[in-house]
Amino acid sequence: MSDARTTIGRREWASIPEFGLINVKVKIDTGAYSSSIHASLIEEKNGILYVIFLDPTHPNFQNTSYSFKKFRIKKVKSSNGIIQERYFIKTKIFLGKCKISTEISITQRNGMRYPILIGRKLLNNRFIIDTSLKYTLNTNS
Repeated sequence: MSDARTTIGRREWASIPEFGLINVKVKIDTGAYSSSIHASLIEEKNGILYVIFLDPTHPNFQNTSYSFKKFRIKKVKSSNGIIQERYFIKTKIFLGKCKISTEISITQRNGMRYPILIGRKLLNNRFIIDTSLKYTLNTNS
C-alpha cells in the first residue's frame, strides 16, 4: 500500500494569492493546531474586520489593506502558554501543487522569521513532514 501524501520539509514556500502573497517562506509547525499569518494592523469596527499586511522584513507584505465581513473569533493558546482571542478568516493556500481551502488566524507575529505558520489542521492527511528537509516544493506550481 503506497502513501500518496507529499513529503515536505520544516520550511516551505507557500502562496496566498488572495492577499498578493506569492512564494512566501513559511514555517511548518506540527506543534501548532491552526495556521496563522502576520498582520501589522488588526481592527474590528461595526462587524467588519480590517487587516493590513505590512512588514519591512518580508518583501511580500507591502502595506496592503483588506476587509472581511466573514470571520470568527476563537481563543488560541500560543507557544508561550498565553491565551488570546484571535480572528480567523477563510482563504486558499497553495503549498506546491496542493490548493487548500483553510481557516487561518490573523495575529501580530512581529519579529518572527516566518510571517506564516502552517499548523496540523492544514497538514493532516495531506503531507508527511521530514524535519531534515527544507524548501522541497516547486514554487512554480
